Amino acid sequence: MSYCYAGVKYKTQKIGEDLPDNPRLDNLIYWCKIFHEKGLAPPYEGGSYGNLSFRLRNKEDIFIITASHSGLADSTTNDRFVTVSGVDLKKCIVSYAGSRKPSSEAMVHYAVYHARPYVQAVFHGHCDKISKNAERLGIPITSKEEPYGTIALVNRVMEILGDSNFLEMRNHGFLALGTTMDETGNLALDFLKKC
Repeated sequence: MSYCYAGVKYKTQKIGEDLPDNPRLDNLIYWCKIFHEKGLAPPYEGGSYGNLSFRLRNKEDIFIITASHSGLADSTTNDRFVTVSGVDLKKCIVSYAGSRKPSSEAMVHYAVYHARPYVQAVFHGHCDKISKNAERLGIPITSKEEPYGTIALVNRVMEILGDSNFLEMRNHGFLALGTTMDETGNLALDFLKKC
């Protein structure tokens, strides 16, 4: 793997210290553990290559996402998550509440939720097996590599999103989408098995 993480690249606007408090957080913690155990979000010093989120309320683009520099194996308490309440894609500003900054791909998660109102969970991971087999498996792949955490990457994802529930960001891992966290996580596991 040749990933290199250098932190959040967009501007953040902290609107509160409140930690996420939602009964579905337990399910997100479960999937963080599975992604770590199955190698779908490999660890690095102080974090994991991947981020998971779920939408809080139907028809609203507000979601809970793993925090920046949070290892998924260690994401067992609500201080490892933040609530993203708004994103300005033109100014690249993410508004959030919590004790840490939101994950570097918060803008991608927001754009997917905004474009696909029925999607309730977005899981991003890095898996060499899936990446190497993406074309063979018919997984849509972005046309070119873009730096993580940028509007350029958001735009590439939006170009190919369509009605796909699984896609590969060139040299930057996969996105799995679903109507529940279990559906989303199992979709990633299914593609891993197909490899």
